[in-house]
Amino acid sequence: MAALRPLGSLRGKPDRTTPAPLPVPVSAYVVNCGIYRDGTRVPGRWTHADAIAEVREHNDGFVWIGLHEPDAEQIKGIADTFGLHELAVEDAVQAHQRPKLERYDDTLFMVLKTVRFVEHDSPDTTSEIVETGELMAFLGKDFIVTVRHGNHSGLASLRAELDKEPERLKVGPAAVLHAIADRIVDSYLDVTERFEDDIETMESTIFAPSTQVSAEQIYLMKREVLELRRAVNPLANPLRRLAEGYTPLVPEQVRSYFRDVDDHLTTVTERVTGFDEMLNTLIDATLAKITLQQNTDMRKITAWAAIIAVPTCGAGIYGMNFDYMPELKWTFGYPMVMLVILAVCVYLYRVFRKNRWL
Repeated sequence: MAALRPLGSLRGKPDRTTPAPLPVPVSAYVVNCGIYRDGTRVPGRWTHADAIAEVREHNDGFVWIGLHEPDAEQIKGIADTFGLHELAVEDAVQAHQRPKLERYDDTLFMVLKTVRFVEHDSPDTTSEIVETGELMAFLGKDFIVTVRHGNHSGLASLRAELDKEPERLKVGPAAVLHAIADRIVDSYLDVTERFEDDIETMESTIFAPSTQVSAEQIYLMKREVLELRRAVNPLANPLRRLAEGYTPLVPEQVRSYFRDVDDHLTTVTERVTGFDEMLNTLIDATLAKITLQQNTDMRKITAWAAIIAVPTCGAGIYGMNFDYMPELKWTFGYPMVMLVILAVCVYLYRVFRKNRWL
């Protein structure tokens, strides 16, 4: 993706050197806290209160603070400092939210679902294919606060990439929100590509001769597709609103890039819909294959039952101990009866084989 360009030319600013603050302890739930000025991170470690005070004192730059699964007590101080709405804070703490976009006064609250593909040897033996998490972002004119739930959606690598591209960060915190959305949607593309490989493997297995595939495994894949759909589909509306100028916190320059993210999301949505339709087809094919196999088994059982009925019938007749039975006193009566029974069994076997019942 091309680098974001700031609106208009940069005006000359007086040389201003801010002394780096003394190192301060960072809480376990605070992953990172940094100040960005002219697209470049200001050296030093900052508390959230000192960081936003520094930015607002000079009226320049923004703060990016990242949190990982904070509880209500831990996030309270940050919420008070940045003026975050209590309802949005409650959603950020509790998690289990659908992707959404909400505006509270001069703050924007966005929820995105993160997705990770779970490595496995074969799609017909695994119990989990997709793992989801959540990432919330509070966007203000001079700050962005990200709250992460789950262990697979870290933003350390993204922050490192953005630190190397000051031209993008010059636009402001909206550029960070775009970068996060772009990274998450790109992960959707990667997951759907690998999911598609699993479906193709399952399809080859189902239509291969003499293979056993249970419908339960395909229903498991449908459940994973449903989980993926719940992460992907609701995000379309928030991205579209950001691209259409839902809030002045996202400048026009960034909106065009949100349109690009929305296009990528449309591709993901179409893929997920195709997965669901394909799995429906595979379920029908599997049930048809199971039904055909059951019919074949029933024909074999019926054929062998018919063959076995011949000696059973002969033994039953001659086992009734009557005095007058056909050929009862004849020397060759027993061999003759056995020969007749064997001949009838062979005849039935050949008939069933000819008709492909055996």
